[in-house]
Amino acid sequence: MEISRHAIRECAFQTLFALASDPEIDREAIYTERLGLEPDQEVPAYLPELVDGVLAHQDELDAQIESKLAPGWTLERLARPDLVILRLALYELEYTKVPNAVAINEALRLAHDFSDEKSYRFINGVLGSIESEQN
Repeated sequence: MEISRHAIRECAFQTLFALASDPEIDREAIYTERLGLEPDQEVPAYLPELVDGVLAHQDELDAQIESKLAPGWTLERLARPDLVILRLALYELEYTKVPNAVAINEALRLAHDFSDEKSYRFINGVLGSIESEQN
């Protein structure tokens, strides 16, 4: 069974969200459960690449996000789903060969599924601002 990149990103989001509450959580168990993997099925390589990459570069990603916040706002004030979605999208924008439009569109799909309309617009604005700086 082929697992879509969107399903992989969704699982990465869920894993990173869970790790924010419990850094010792069993990632492999989350991967297997969320993707519905059979015991003999391997975890798609892109999934741990995303999760490990976001964790390894979290300080740089957070600094970039924080630079786009309104005066008086901090990362701590952001809703956790929004922060995780932004970290994941920025990791893809900065450290993978995924086209910018795909990374942003996937982040907006996650925002649609796991956040609200206000957050969707906020995430779109932050990512659009960062993308325009890259070009």
